[in-house]
Amino acid sequence: MILWEIPMEIGIVGLGQSGKSTLFQIMTGVRSSEIYGESTVRGIARVPDGRFENLVSTFKPAKVSPAQIPFTDVMATGEDAWDSIRQALGSADGFVHIVDAFTASNPAEVVKNYRKLTDELIISDLMIVEKRLERLAKVQKASLKPDEAQHLALLPKAKEILDEGRPLRGWELGETEMRSLRGFAFWTLRPELVVINVRDDNPSFTDEFANTAETTSPVIGINCMMEAEIAELNPEHRLEFLKSIGATEPAFERIVQTTFTLLERICYFTVGEDEVKAWVIPAGSTAPRAAAAIHKDFERGFIKAEVVSYDDFVECGETLAGAKAAGKQRLEGKEYVVQDGDIISFRFNV
Repeated sequence: MILWEIPMEIGIVGLGQSGKSTLFQIMTGVRSSEIYGESTVRGIARVPDGRFENLVSTFKPAKVSPAQIPFTDVMATGEDAWDSIRQALGSADGFVHIVDAFTASNPAEVVKNYRKLTDELIISDLMIVEKRLERLAKVQKASLKPDEAQHLALLPKAKEILDEGRPLRGWELGETEMRSLRGFAFWTLRPELVVINVRDDNPSFTDEFANTAETTSPVIGINCMMEAEIAELNPEHRLEFLKSIGATEPAFERIVQTTFTLLERICYFTVGEDEVKAWVIPAGSTAPRAAAAIHKDFERGFIKAEVVSYDDFVECGETLAGAKAAGKQRLEGKEYVVQDGDIISFRFNV
C-alpha cells in the first residue's frame, strides 16, 4: 500500500556561528556535526499539541503518531557555500532564519546581521526577475503565452520591490498570481520565521529588534544554549525547570508551533485503541482532500466524513459515544472544509 503525504519542508538559514545547527539539534534531536560527510542534514520535529496528548491519554492506543515537521540544515562554507545552500533549500516551503544576538551588543548590530543574509536572498531573487524580464522583452506581445503574459504583468512590480531592498513576502497577491510565480521559487516570497539567539529569554530585546528591523515576519527569541539543556531533561524535570524561570513551555516548542502555523498547516485526528494519529493538511482542505492524506483511495471513494470537533469531544465527556448521543457528531460531505482539531472517521467505497 502506497501512502500519500502532503510534502512540507522547512530550511534553517543563518550566518556562521549564529546557532543554526544547535537550534536544528534542539528541535529534531539530530546532531549535524556528527553526520560525517553530509553537508545537508534532515530531521523531524514533533509539533507540540496538548489536544493530541489528551487524546493519547484518553484512548491509550498501541501506537501514537503526532504531527511532525521536517527541517533541513545545510552546513556549507567557503566560496561555494551560497550555491550549496541554494541547491539544498530550493524546494523548501519556508525558512527559519536564526540571527546571532548572543555575541552582539545592541539591536542595531543584530539587525545588521539579519540584513546581511536577507540582502543575499533579495539579490538572488532580483537576478531571477531580471533574467526573466530580459527574455520576455525579446518576445513579441502577440506571441506571448498566457503564463508569459502573466509574468510580464507581475515581474516589474517584483523588481520594484526588490530594488528597494524589500522581500517579496509582504506583496499582496491573489491565489492565481501566487500560482503563476511559484515556478520561480523566489526565496523572499516564502514564509520566514526570525529566531533571535539571545543570551537569555529577553522579550524586550526581541521586540526592539522587530521594531528596528521593520520586518513583517514573526520574531521569537531563544537562548540556544539554555534550550539545549532543557531539551535534554525528562518531562518532569523539564516542567520543574520551566516553572522556576516563569515559563510554561520551552522556546523551541514555540518555534515549531509557529512554523507549523506559518505554513498554514492544520491537523485533524483519527483515534482508537490501535492508534491515535494527527494528520497534517493545508488549511482550507476539503474533507476528500484531507482523506487523501491517509490514502488516495479515501479521496477517490469518499462518501461521508463523521466529524466531531475536539472541543465538543471534551465537553461530551471525552468519548465519541457521548458526542454522538449529544448530537455533536456530524456527517459531512465533499464540500466540508476540515477544521483544525477535528476528530474524523471517513466513509469510503472503492
